[in-house]
Amino acid sequence: MLGNDGQLDLFVSGVVFLDIVFTGLRELPAPGTEAWAPGMGSSPGGIANLAVAAGRLGLRTGLGTALSTDAYGEFCWQVLSDQEGLDLSPARRLDDWHSPVTVSLVYDRDRSMVTHGHPLPVNADGLVADLPTARSAFVSLGDERAPWVRRATDAGALVFADVGWDASAAWSVAALDVLDDCHAFLPNAAEAMHYTRTETPRAALHGLADRVPVAVVTCGSDGALAIDSDTGLVVSAPAIEVDALDPTGAGDVFTASFIAATLWGLPLRQRLAFANLAAALSVQHFGGSLSAPGWGDIADWWSAARRRAARHHNASSEAELAAQYGFLDDMIPQGECRSPRRATATIARVPEVA
Repeated sequence: MLGNDGQLDLFVSGVVFLDIVFTGLRELPAPGTEAWAPGMGSSPGGIANLAVAAGRLGLRTGLGTALSTDAYGEFCWQVLSDQEGLDLSPARRLDDWHSPVTVSLVYDRDRSMVTHGHPLPVNADGLVADLPTARSAFVSLGDERAPWVRRATDAGALVFADVGWDASAAWSVAALDVLDDCHAFLPNAAEAMHYTRTETPRAALHGLADRVPVAVVTCGSDGALAIDSDTGLVVSAPAIEVDALDPTGAGDVFTASFIAATLWGLPLRQRLAFANLAAALSVQHFGGSLSAPGWGDIADWWSAARRRAARHHNASSEAELAAQYGFLDDMIPQGECRSPRRATATIARVPEVA
């Protein structure tokens, strides 16, 4: 995964879960009842969602994590290393700790989750043995400030951050202090409004502008907003309408795609548009990390979008969409772009990648 200069494009650190996703539920089971799900997928989850999404876009991605030596951990290791080609040299294997597991029930275009796991026997900085040289890094803000983030910034990496839901409902602004070391912050609208004590996503965006060079607020079906704090430029990009099967990991795919587009040097509006597209393509498949699109998926979507625009040249929406994504012509790799592997129900040995 290392380039000729021995440098990664992206380094990420965090916990990998085994995700088991059930889809197609007509309703969630009531107490004492049983519900059958037409679809099921198993895949690495947690921080693996973002790492895999970045790798499928061609970023040389390293993952600092801890994986158990149990069967679930071995499955995740095989998928991430052998199938997806991530650099796991910063990762650790643990014998006396079992893999955390999340079961996701997808119903009515949303999901409910049940997770079981035990605390890691190492702290967040312990997931990063020797910090690899990387052009960029990703951190999810938590209760503790990970010391490796400052080291990454000092080494010249662009650090991107997001934050999880605060179950305590405190939304302490102190949690955002680590943003002093970050290039970009990408919370969702609810998180951004809570932390900035504002009532609209746009107001929250401006509230974050003083903390990071680039702030992004994702708004689900309403698309995304971003601001360049140096210039004051504010841009927005609408969401792409698709038939959603499973939203698991869509936010991680958005972030990974925004990071990739930043490293490619795309303008801010195109970064948002590309991230929205990748996230939309991911929700058409189930299984968190393995729902992330590859260039084959993106090429297929773009070809279909251009055909629709040609057939309906008087339809402003189709023409606007084609104009918005015209930059893809210069980005999609030439030649065959195969679609990536998807999640399957069975946790089994990963076959050799052809």
